[in-house]
Amino acid sequence: MGSGIWSTDVYDAADRYRRATGASAFSYSDSGARTVHPALDPRGAVRESRDSDEHPRSTPIAVLFDVTGSMGHVPRVLQSKLPQLLGLLLRQGYARDPQIMFGAIGDATCDRVPLQIGQFESDNRMDDDLGRIVLEGGGGGQMTESYELALYFMARHTVTDSWAKRGRRGYLFIIGDELAYRRVDRRQVARLIGDDLREDVPLRQIVDEVTRRWDTYYLLPAGSAYAGSRTVLDFWRDLLGQHAVELDDLDAVCETIALTVGLGEQAVDLDAGLRDLDRAGSTAGPTVSRALARLGGDRRPVATLPFAPTDGSGVTRL
Repeated sequence: MGSGIWSTDVYDAADRYRRATGASAFSYSDSGARTVHPALDPRGAVRESRDSDEHPRSTPIAVLFDVTGSMGHVPRVLQSKLPQLLGLLLRQGYARDPQIMFGAIGDATCDRVPLQIGQFESDNRMDDDLGRIVLEGGGGGQMTESYELALYFMARHTVTDSWAKRGRRGYLFIIGDELAYRRVDRRQVARLIGDDLREDVPLRQIVDEVTRRWDTYYLLPAGSAYAGSRTVLDFWRDLLGQHAVELDDLDAVCETIALTVGLGEQAVDLDAGLRDLDRAGSTAGPTVSRALARLGGDRRPVATLPFAPTDGSGVTRL
């Protein structure tokens, strides 16, 4: 959890092995698994991003993606571009001691695996978590998925030293193409996460909770079922303002995440970041430029004081 150092050499060696043996980077799902992997099971779990001697000022970054319908290929793109994401964050110094967590979102009304949440990692174990995700590809077909459950988990089941010690929000990216349900269903929370709530939680309330501790973005990529939908964009912009962003090329998702973090950490400005992409041989510059330009002046500073420290139970209640 959060220890170790990312190694592109280790990633490349694993990739070469898979290519030589015909193995899949998503072997758990591609082997036919249709139950959540124990390492990604949200029930009774708290995910932590902690400081250590190795990483004294951890920066938590959570990336959760819809894996229903046409979005099921998103994690495969992310897995193939992990070295670019980590390379920009680490080599360009966009974030101090980044710890990355991956998760997947489905539909709790009909899917067998509607919520999968990994752990914050600083090394190649984040690649392992991606490989454990079940790419169920379900969904209910009604333009609504259970994003609100993922927001609930992030609001009430994550603990970060970045917030507890320094009052600095982490970064949360949700990659999807549909609407959230209007309420967090207490029965789904009990079944999937294990909390006993007295009543449902309105979506607006859980968004307010999560955005106090997480600088939260919704990315709507091209190529998804509802790409370009004003209904979807207006829904998320009502909740997150200009942090709901259209991405006209899914292949640019890692670069967009990296530069968004770099800008939030005030480690780079947009022009310098685009030059970094160009020097790194990335063709994502135009897409990233359009996506981040749309954020405009709606960005909030990452640090917000005063802040609520954890209550000792391991869960921050806001």
